[in-house]
Amino acid sequence: MERYYKNEEELEEALSRPGKALIEQFKSLKGDIMFLGVAGKMGVSMAKMAKRAITAGGGTNRIIGVARFNTPGQQDYLEKHGISTFKGDLTDKAFLQSLPDAQNIFYLAGQKFGTAGNEPLTWAMNSYLPGLVAERFRSSDIVAFSTGCVYPLVPVNSAGSKETDAVGPIGEYAQSCLGRERLFEYGSKKYGTRVILIRLYYSVELRYGVLVDIATKVKNNIPVDLAMGYANVIWQTDANDMILRSISYCNSPAEILNIAGTEIFPVREVAQEFARLMGKEVSFTGKESPTALLGDGSLSYARLGRPRTTLSQMIEWTARWLLNEGKTLGKPTRFEARDGKY
Repeated sequence: MERYYKNEEELEEALSRPGKALIEQFKSLKGDIMFLGVAGKMGVSMAKMAKRAITAGGGTNRIIGVARFNTPGQQDYLEKHGISTFKGDLTDKAFLQSLPDAQNIFYLAGQKFGTAGNEPLTWAMNSYLPGLVAERFRSSDIVAFSTGCVYPLVPVNSAGSKETDAVGPIGEYAQSCLGRERLFEYGSKKYGTRVILIRLYYSVELRYGVLVDIATKVKNNIPVDLAMGYANVIWQTDANDMILRSISYCNSPAEILNIAGTEIFPVREVAQEFARLMGKEVSFTGKESPTALLGDGSLSYARLGRPRTTLSQMIEWTARWLLNEGKTLGKPTRFEARDGKY
């Protein structure tokens, strides 16, 4: 694996690079693969990884990406990489019904940012739409993105929330995401649809994510907020690979699977390491609380293997990327929010 990434082309190649286990698994995957909400932060690289895995294994499964495609050139980019695209609003029932059938559905659509003050749209995207999708693709296997935010905050000296723990969403975003889960669970029970719900904790790459948030503050001499004093993150290549392979664990009633990084880290220490690597001073605001939003990914590790990328690698890559003025998306995660308002 490269020690550093010099440009977006290298980064995109790495984020979409399938592992051997995925290539082997997809050799026996039946049917086409459709990504609903493919234009988001993870969808493009995940769809490309699926296409590369199918091609490497000699398969002919069609890869389909569906989204509004508001970013210029994004639809053409996917088509160039062998992914068939459909442009439209998934909440439009006529458009949803017009989509081709696909045996394997990856549901990535949703809304997080702008929740406060725009609650009706948030609930429409995160709860109403999943109900429509569960109805439309009742005969498919569905991997549905959820979030670790459906869990409550847990003690920082714990291993994080497990799939068997009680949910306790804080704020309307997290509540609407639990609504998403419940609608897919309803469809799974009503129609026998095989579903797995992915509760993801902090997927990161060099243009976006918790580590970019921390490093950007250090670089720009902005105090780092310690309100959420601990976190765990997973490199997007590893997350993409694990989520794609989770298709084999779809079940009825719906399964739940945490996808999370292996290392729970203090935000303070990571900020100090960024300061060392970037030749900066670091300051802090607030103080660590005894609880944080943390996920235990041990079930996914038992099924899919442990993520290959270490926290130290992610920190080094991020520091070098920002020092070299690498592009970022300019969308802070607001992971430090403890009130659920994003």
